[in-house]
Amino acid sequence: MKVKVLTRNPDVYLRETKRDLHKIHRNYDPSLHPFEAAREYVRALNAVKLERVFAKPFVGNLDGHKDGVSCIVKHPKSLSVLASGSYDGEVRLWDLSQRSCMRSLQAHEGYVRGLVFTPDGSKLLTIGDDKTIKMWDTEMPFFSDIEEPTNTIINKTVMSGITHHREETKFVTCGELCQLWEESRFEPIRSFKWGHDTLHYAAFNPVETYILGTCGSDRSIVIYDTRKVGPVRKVIMTMRSNQLCWNPMEAFIFTCANEDYNLYTYDSRNLKMPVNVHKDHVSAVTSVDYSPTGREFVSGSYDKSIRIYFSNKGHSREIYHTKRMQRVTSVLWSLDDKYVISASDEMNVRVWKARASEKLGILNQRERNALQYSEALKKKFESHPEIKRIARHRQIPKHIYKSQKQLQVQKQKIQRKEANRRKHSKKGVVPFVPERKKHVLQEQE
Repeated sequence: MKVKVLTRNPDVYLRETKRDLHKIHRNYDPSLHPFEAAREYVRALNAVKLERVFAKPFVGNLDGHKDGVSCIVKHPKSLSVLASGSYDGEVRLWDLSQRSCMRSLQAHEGYVRGLVFTPDGSKLLTIGDDKTIKMWDTEMPFFSDIEEPTNTIINKTVMSGITHHREETKFVTCGELCQLWEESRFEPIRSFKWGHDTLHYAAFNPVETYILGTCGSDRSIVIYDTRKVGPVRKVIMTMRSNQLCWNPMEAFIFTCANEDYNLYTYDSRNLKMPVNVHKDHVSAVTSVDYSPTGREFVSGSYDKSIRIYFSNKGHSREIYHTKRMQRVTSVLWSLDDKYVISASDEMNVRVWKARASEKLGILNQRERNALQYSEALKKKFESHPEIKRIARHRQIPKHIYKSQKQLQVQKQKIQRKEANRRKHSKKGVVPFVPERKKHVLQEQE
């Protein structure tokens, strides 16, 4: 029996490809795909599971310091250059691409309190407990084991922080006084003071370049305008702020790392109440730095962990930790928005991925399309309980887990006590105070 059939040979109508990948024409009519939502849900579930499987954020470490690392600073022009200072007065310049030390400088006698590059990156300014400001030429070739600074300024008091103007040749040091310096002069141009307590951190605003934010030991945050003689605004909190970072995309917004385990985001035009309170740390927060996009920031804490937050959300989206990492002293976010760098007091500088499951290297077009499709599916089904549970799950150290439970019990006890007092008191005697107002004592202008 002879049977006639239709045959289609792909060699006739398809061109040859290296991997035998041919374009398939699909009909996207919804009536032809009644189970589209169910299929997409399964794909989203698989995508969020694979994201947790491939979440390996640790990239590498920079080993070489002989004492704990006190501060790190990124180069303003080069992505691969990093400077770090340690407790023994040593300053090292690192090449991140090779994970190697380019230069080692014995900068100070004792603690290195602060580091900052000039805007063009040609010089590095350092301060220490020996009351000196030293300027180093970062572009000078390495000739001998002992290098000398290009300029040394001896100050009358100990300085604890330094920051450089983004456009001009001016920098500010803080300690007993907040002093404005010119690079070419040996005496400060101007001094700022509000109150009698010392300042331990200062940071210039990268957008409004004349605005300066400082953290004081009297639990205050003071904002100065370097074009004026006096300060502009001051807010006093219940506990001390360790560091302050301005949002690079919103001129008035800054975030401070506080001793009460939280971070507070403020609008500098209204300091009566923070815009947001960022929780999750279980010990004092020591450092904070914004991403170049201004949408996220990274924080380091004494609880031996690093957390990454969205700037508009109160809880962290990521936590990084290792067994050997001790108390984190300083954190940075790289200028290409891909890496996070941390320094801790066990002599190590570590490099992490900003997004834990992101693939490093060049992606071809098919990989890029697949990742974009997976991200769209995860966003579409992010409210589903199973997908939300998998996306939020993180492995955290036991000491952090136990501390979180203990802090939760303490918070519930305080809330219960307030509710009982309010219930058994006259109306208005025990007012309800929002969480954002509890930690601000007063604002001064």
